[in-house]
Parts: sequence; C-alpha cells; structure tokens
Amino acid sequence: MLRHTLNWLAQTGSVTRLSLETIVERKGACATSVFGIAGVVAVFVAVLSIAQGFRQVMTRSGDPTKAIILRSGSDTEMMSFFSGIESRLIADAPGVAHSATGPLASRELFVVINLPKRSTGTDANVPLRGVSPNAFEVHDRLRIQMGRPFVPGRNEVIVGIGAAREFAGLDLGASIRVGRNDWTIVGLFTAEGGLAESEIWTDATMLQSAYQRGNSYQTVVVKLTSPRAFPDFQHALENDPRLQVKALLQTDYYIDQSRTVYNLITGLGTLIAALMAVGAVFGALNTMYTAVAARTREIATLRALGFGSSPVVVSILLESLLLALLGGMLGSAIAYWVFDGFRAATMNWQSFSQVAFAFRVTPSLLIQGILCATLIGLIGGLLPALRAARLPVARALREL
Repeated sequence: MLRHTLNWLAQTGSVTRLSLETIVERKGACATSVFGIAGVVAVFVAVLSIAQGFRQVMTRSGDPTKAIILRSGSDTEMMSFFSGIESRLIADAPGVAHSATGPLASRELFVVINLPKRSTGTDANVPLRGVSPNAFEVHDRLRIQMGRPFVPGRNEVIVGIGAAREFAGLDLGASIRVGRNDWTIVGLFTAEGGLAESEIWTDATMLQSAYQRGNSYQTVVVKLTSPRAFPDFQHALENDPRLQVKALLQTDYYIDQSRTVYNLITGLGTLIAALMAVGAVFGALNTMYTAVAARTREIATLRALGFGSSPVVVSILLESLLLALLGGMLGSAIAYWVFDGFRAATMNWQSFSQVAFAFRVTPSLLIQGILCATLIGLIGGLLPALRAARLPVARALREL
C-alpha cells in the first residue's frame, strides 16, 4: 500500500512539474485567467469592505455601560417622543450613574438638515442632534479636536470630523442656516470613529426653539453605574405606569441599526461577485481546455508509459488552483491598497440620514476573497482535468 502511494505521489509530482513548465508557452491565456479572477476578487472584497466599514462605525458607537431609551413601539430616534417630565423620570431611574452635576442622562433631540456633499454638490440629509449640558459626561468618548464646545443658550454647533470631511460648509468658524437662524460652527470633534462623527451637535434647548418643539425630546441616553445595572434599570422603566418606554443597551441598539444596510450591501456585493465569477469560471475553463489541448500528445505519452489517469487529473487541478490563487492574492492586494481607508458616506435607512465611514478591508475579507478564487479555480479546472484523464491513448498518440 505504501509503495503504491509513493508511486502515485511520484507520478503526480512529475506530471505537475511538466504542466507548470508549459505555463510560459501559454502565458497569454494564463494571464487572462489570473487577471479575470483578480477582478472578481477585487470587486467582491471592495464591496464587502463597505459593509464592514459601516458596521464598524455603528459598533464603535456602542458602549455596554450606556443605555438608550425610546418610546415603546419606536425602532428609531425619528419615531420616538418624550415630554420633559418623562425625560426627567428616566434620568432618576435606579442604576443611572451620577456626577457632581446630577444624573448622567443626556436628553436629546434629533433632526436632519440638508447640506451639499463636497464631492458632488448634491444635497444630503445630515443629522443635527440637540443634547443636554451634561452630554459630554455621558458621551465620554467625544473629544474636541479643534475649537471649543458650544455654549448652552447660544446659536452654536460643533461638528463631527466625518461630517466636516463629507459635507460642504462645515468648516470651523463658518455658519449654517438651521430653521430661521444662523448657527456658528465653534468646534470639530472626534468620537473614536463612532457614529457621532457624522453628526452636528448643539444645545437641545436652542434646537427645540428653532423647530418649535416645546419641552420635548426624542431619546434619553444614560450612563449606568455598570453593565450589570441594566436589567434592574430596564425593569424599573418598563414597569413604571407613568412611562411608555423601552430601554436598550447602546451596543444592541447600534448593531440593530446597522443590520439593514449591512445585509443590503453584503447581499448586493455577493450577487455582483457571483455574476462576475461565472465569467471568470468560463475564462478558467478556456485556459485549462487550451492547456489540455496543447498537451494532448504529452499526456498520451505519459499514459502509454504507465502513468495513471488520477495524477493527470490532479496536475490539471493543481495548475488551475495555482492560477486562481495568484489571481485571488492579486485581487485581494488591489482591494486592500485601493479601498482600505477610503472615506465615503451612505444613507442609514433607519434614521434617513447620512453616515460618514471608511471602507475596511479586514483579514477575514481577504481570506474570503482567496477562498472565492480557489472555488473558481476548482470549478474551472475540474472539467478539463476529467477530459484529459478520459482522453483515449491510442487516438492521442496518432497526433505524434
């Protein structure tokens, strides 16, 4: 048994070496196959990197020590509503952390305004968030990068760096028109790559006045004493007869918010890659059929000398897989160098506002791209390999 296995391995190695030595003679067809597969992988990885970048922004926005409270039956901030009294009841719930200024609860108002994109000049919905004076204690990841925080009671705003990069007119010191008033941009802020970097922030009281909202809010964000305090906090709020609310951990809320866009982009990217892969498979088939046709006499001679059919099949498959792997690595490298970190903005269909993010070509995406290329190579090499193995020796030798 061992002797038979060693003999088979020796035959496979010999046939494979001969197969690879002829690649230079077929460099045109082989290059076409490699670049075709590289194109499929590059598009596949690039499109999925959009979904990864979007999800990363959303997941970075979540903090297990914070909770967001919405009106019962609401899935987004746009659909939620609280009166001033209700928002104070939420802030006084058990489990909310306190500081010298009181409960760490930010009562927030969320609206969208139209601003032109820097790249195209077309209008897009940009989130404008009104927050409580203690919002910077609740949202403790936020840092002023340039300028200063807004002063409560003034028509001043601070802008996330993602929004400032994507939308025109959001430069430090500039003014934007909100409602009937002009608002001065006094600061630019970061939020560790989170969703807040796509937003504009101002004093909630001033925003209420600009949009005639009275003493109302849409969400309350609280900082908990610890993640373990959330179940008691949630139970206290959702069983309070004075309130009709639902409480969510911020991490769970943002994962749910990203699901629609993530699934849409992932599905679309997979579909595009699958359609392109069909063409790449035909390219691989053509390359390997050409290889088999060019080596007909060589294969027949080897078979006549006692080489089995399985080493021939394996050699063809190995050549096809090698070309596919080269294409996969090339496509992955192109996707990484061109798209990783590329900045863009897309619509968050939950809030109907733009989210600025950067494409993320992760190691798992690169592995998926190479696996996709491997599958294309396997399919593209299988039929030509079986044809080579079934080639009648006597008929092939007549071509000598």
